[in-house]
Amino acid sequence: MVESKDKLYIGGEWVAPSSGSTIEVISPVTEEVIATVPEAAEADVDKAVDAAKAALAGPYPQLSPEERADTLTKLSQAIGARAMDFAQIITTEMGSPSSFSLMGQVFSATMILDGFANVTRTFPFEEHRKGALGPVLVRKETVGVSAGIVPWNVPLFEIACKLGPALAAGSPIILKPSPETPLDAYLLAELLDEIGLPKGMVSILPAGREVGEYLVRHPGIDKVTFTGSTAAGRKVGAICGEQLKRVTLELGGKSAAIILEDADLATSLPTLMPSALMNNGQACVAQTRILAPRSRYSEVVDALADAVKGTSVGDPADPSTIVGPLVAERQRERVLGYIDKGNAEGAKLAVGGGRPKDLDKGWFVEPTLFVDVDNSMTIAQEEIFGPVLAVIPYGDEAEAVAIANDSDFGLSGSVWTTDVERGIGVARQVRTGTYGVNSMATIDIHQPFGGFKASGVGREFGPEGLSAFLETKTIILPGDYQPPS
Repeated sequence: MVESKDKLYIGGEWVAPSSGSTIEVISPVTEEVIATVPEAAEADVDKAVDAAKAALAGPYPQLSPEERADTLTKLSQAIGARAMDFAQIITTEMGSPSSFSLMGQVFSATMILDGFANVTRTFPFEEHRKGALGPVLVRKETVGVSAGIVPWNVPLFEIACKLGPALAAGSPIILKPSPETPLDAYLLAELLDEIGLPKGMVSILPAGREVGEYLVRHPGIDKVTFTGSTAAGRKVGAICGEQLKRVTLELGGKSAAIILEDADLATSLPTLMPSALMNNGQACVAQTRILAPRSRYSEVVDALADAVKGTSVGDPADPSTIVGPLVAERQRERVLGYIDKGNAEGAKLAVGGGRPKDLDKGWFVEPTLFVDVDNSMTIAQEEIFGPVLAVIPYGDEAEAVAIANDSDFGLSGSVWTTDVERGIGVARQVRTGTYGVNSMATIDIHQPFGGFKASGVGREFGPEGLSAFLETKTIILPGDYQPPS
């Protein structure tokens, strides 16, 4: 199903890499190398930027919005036709459970592309307005050449987050997949050829951090869109700030799920749990802080403990598996280190806390539940990016909101209640970019998504996501000008 590669996709051409460096793709289940791909070098970035600049001056950016939307629709359909292939590749390369891969990894990506196709057909790329001295024409034009840096946890989804608005705006884009998950991007490149995308519009360069930084700093790049850790995002943002480049940063999260006193646990918890442990806990929007009222704390803890204990762990290719392995050995050690900190700082380990005893190979961590957690503890403040949940007690609703907001992050969150209007009232008070009321959905991929505070800068999806790839131009017209009817 997976095979090694020896070429890079640069400017719509399969070309030999400029160096002999390769990336080993390692199975998180077997811990064995399953494929190798070329590792892009700085010379490959230069070549991709040259191809993108040529494409910027070519026909694609001048296509009508409807024609660009048609391109997105064709790509979405092509991905849909190979959905099972994509899902199997992603499960193999990063351990995402097959129960999540098809919808959470693949069809979510096609929905993003479809969403941008719809936005592009109706977006006001030109608008006549009445100015201070006469009529003006306000235009939205492509930002130029873009760079998209993609994380390993939802690789195709994140490519769609960047590729969709870029193609909608007419922006040639250079994508840098993570070295852990380059294989799905190769299948995508095949589909870009299949739909006849003009040369130069897309390049795909698997590489590590050094080449990623070179790409961000490249003078030929006008716009950077990055998804990853807050630490890396600060560096990307600093570089773009120095160079006055446009930038979108979608970063970490430590989202709080507030269970209100009136919540029906029998219906709330089965809906909440998939949002808490999705993708093996490797999701920036995961609801990892669970806030429970003191009046029902023991009841909530017991119900959560039962749910976590009942979570199946194992081979991600098995449809019954809910939690598979973490993406890499370093990630497993990171998560185990946070579990050690939780124990050391006085949290009580209710479930899990180590490696599954029946799995002697693979980068697995047991689904873990800490209780009696204070929000000041490390496990409540830092993004763990693994299947580790912390249950934090609160007194009244005001204290719950205060705890939820006592975080450097502000990406997602949720509230669980039998009174939806009360839930909306809570949602209005919590400082996050997205918030759910009695909903397992942590984002809406047709509406703006992004974070407050250290969770990022800018928005993806919807008209706001398209606008991030556009510049605004004002054309001042003669006073007696009348637009054509």
